[in-house]
Amino acid sequence: MSDNLAIQLLNVSKEYSRNSMRIPVLQGLNLDVRQGEFLALMGPSGSGKTTLLNLIAGLDRATSGDVNVDGLNLSQLSESQLTRWRADHIGFIFQMYNLIPVMTAQENVELPLLLQPVSRSERRKRAATALKIVGLDGREDHYPRQLSGGQEQRVAIARAIVTDPALIVADEPTGDLDRTSAEEILDLLDTLHRDLDKTIVMVTHDPQAASRASRLLRLDKGQLVGDETQAQAKSRMGVS
Repeated sequence: MSDNLAIQLLNVSKEYSRNSMRIPVLQGLNLDVRQGEFLALMGPSGSGKTTLLNLIAGLDRATSGDVNVDGLNLSQLSESQLTRWRADHIGFIFQMYNLIPVMTAQENVELPLLLQPVSRSERRKRAATALKIVGLDGREDHYPRQLSGGQEQRVAIARAIVTDPALIVADEPTGDLDRTSAEEILDLLDTLHRDLDKTIVMVTHDPQAASRASRLLRLDKGQLVGDETQAQAKSRMGVS
């Protein structure tokens, strides 16, 4: 793991408007994440976990403060610049996979490459490599309906890494899976973290999933209330 900062949040706040009301979600958050860290975000519903993930991924903007990713201040980018930056630098993994049902695994994985100046043959090559990394070589021509939930999530992970992003953000990636499939997905994320040096930020409610991260961050009512290493978190949760 590098000493370089992959993510730095400086006094970040986020609030939403509902009619005439201002609803605070994050309040004065400061956070440093080193390159190559695997960070788990936990906290009760409404604590701001997904909002924080969206700010880091450039899907939303902070109301105040600075969100810096790989040394770039996201608040200084226009919407079109932010869209291009996400396509080039962020890999997204969601609970519900978000695969296109009428497309094969290969075609689903190729989708992010359509936003890049990549030839069709190069797209196919990169997609095949990504599917091999997640253990689905030989399943390129299968449609989502022909795959198990765990396999669909593997396709989603292949899609997330096909552009070789510096940062992977995962929102409840095991939330819709049985325990066996969930452990396989967590093994895969651990491999991406350890072997490919990917920085991963994962929102989860599952203590078993959180225990696989190198660091556990707890949020409550929009504020940071806990920040533990993997060893500290495992000891506290009684996970071996």
